Amino acid sequence: MENFRKVRTSEEEMPLPFPDLLPDVVEMKVKEGSKIRNLMNFAMAQMELKGRRQIVFSGCGRAVTKTITCVEIMKRKLGGLHQVTKVRYKTVLEVWENQDSLPDSPAQNLTVHKNVPSICILLSRDPLDPNQTGYQPPEPRHEAGEDVLGSSTKGLKRPLPPPCEELLPKKLQVQRSDSPRGLVTTAGQLDH
Repeated sequence: MENFRKVRTSEEEMPLPFPDLLPDVVEMKVKEGSKIRNLMNFAMAQMELKGRRQIVFSGCGRAVTKTITCVEIMKRKLGGLHQVTKVRYKTVLEVWENQDSLPDSPAQNLTVHKNVPSICILLSRDPLDPNQTGYQPPEPRHEAGEDVLGSSTKGLKRPLPPPCEELLPKKLQVQRSDSPRGLVTTAGQLDH
């Protein structure tokens, strides 16, 4: 393949895998080179300023991770969004041109069909059918002043217990302090 260079890439166009989409739904097609800031500015403007009820994020191949990141940012900023995720494969067509072809001969092209993973995520302010595959309900909202670490909300980490003395290296000593900071750690080489 060192004598070939990629000339063109095209994706197979597929309809969105969600039945009963609103007519004004916005589809955000996330690409590998897309800037998350630009995607989120446009998507947030659509949902907040224009009052859209639904938005779809889609991406394939290396853009799948960026697509999921955009969805998680949107859910965190807006809150109360229902989600349906569909995973499928999409065919990508790549055309490669031979660099070493003779001047008088026609260019030799190589066409490659790749099946790459693809993801489509629907976010909706309106309730969706909870029985469909890939459905996620909205995250519960937290009241002001509520202790988030103490709650049992899915995805949040609990604080770690203090380390046991016998598991620590000999150079590192852990001392309990009555100060509000909790644990004070000092390394043997750092003692003053």
